[in-house]
Amino acid sequence: MIAPETLSAVQQRFPSVPGYLSACTSGLPAHSTTAAMRSFIDEWSTGRMDAHSISAQVEECRALFASLVGVAAERVAVGTQASQFASVVATAVPDNGEVLCVTGDFASLTHPFELEQHRGVTVRYVALEALAAEVRPETSLVAWSHVQSASGAVSDAAAICAAAAAVGALTCVDLTQAVGWLPVAAGDFDITICHAYKWLCAPRGSAFMTVRAGLDDALRPVAAGWYSADDPWSSCYAGHTPLAAGAGRFDLSPAWPVIAGTVAALETFAAIAAIDPALAHTHALDLANATREGLGYTAGDSAIVTWRDADGADLAAMTRAGIVASGRAGNARVSFHLWNTPDDVAQLMTALGR
Repeated sequence: MIAPETLSAVQQRFPSVPGYLSACTSGLPAHSTTAAMRSFIDEWSTGRMDAHSISAQVEECRALFASLVGVAAERVAVGTQASQFASVVATAVPDNGEVLCVTGDFASLTHPFELEQHRGVTVRYVALEALAAEVRPETSLVAWSHVQSASGAVSDAAAICAAAAAVGALTCVDLTQAVGWLPVAAGDFDITICHAYKWLCAPRGSAFMTVRAGLDDALRPVAAGWYSADDPWSSCYAGHTPLAAGAGRFDLSPAWPVIAGTVAALETFAAIAAIDPALAHTHALDLANATREGLGYTAGDSAIVTWRDADGADLAAMTRAGIVASGRAGNARVSFHLWNTPDDVAQLMTALGR
């Protein structure tokens, strides 16, 4: 049980937007994130932007994300898009290797592997619930989203990792729909990828990858640039471009306007985790299961609730009622995060005529 005063204090960090049920599309910025973004614009517009200070903030992002997912900071790469990191992971698949993926998974994760067909790489798709059982000796890499975008289904990560380890396959899990509400340990996987603009409520343009120690040389930094060194400011020009000793070699040049906001977002979630590491998970799941009960479904384990809505009628009804939701793959989709309240569930039930 979450103490009401604790939950209230956490919710006050975010704007009140009744009916916003779309963290799985884009998180709401905490007040500190909005202030940081505005401060950057003010500094930029008055000629006071300091690129070296932004580099220091990138290191803050690296350390904060590392603490949230339980790995050392040197195991974290900082970039801008999940697909760019997936393209790096694709280089670890040997010629003629097999990548095992989930049917209907998000394209930013799967598409980079499909583009390795010129090397004989095969991408095989199976249902999420069959993923562990479908790992076979010729599987080189298992790549999947821990929480599925279209359905909200949560994977049995332990079983998948065990099956992959049994045949010597690498594991790459996309945590974009997980980190921020679902406790996760990145060290359980060989590689993780996470864009921070959803459940971590950062501005779009900040993404992270974790790489298990000992795997750095198995991946090729296909987008290596001036930021791929331990000290980017000393490797700006040809003739001295060393790769960073750790996962920083996979860094991408940061999108300066979003870094301050990302620091503020990650600081917010670090502070909430210090109060209660399970708070976001408990709160989101309580509201999601209240919604499932209202829809006549059994309780589930995901903060994302989906149901069939092939003609979009339910999504249209929610929109007319002022609810921000989404439709994916023929499903209506809502999600619950820290700012949501039981009033949001009641508004949703009314909109759907339940």
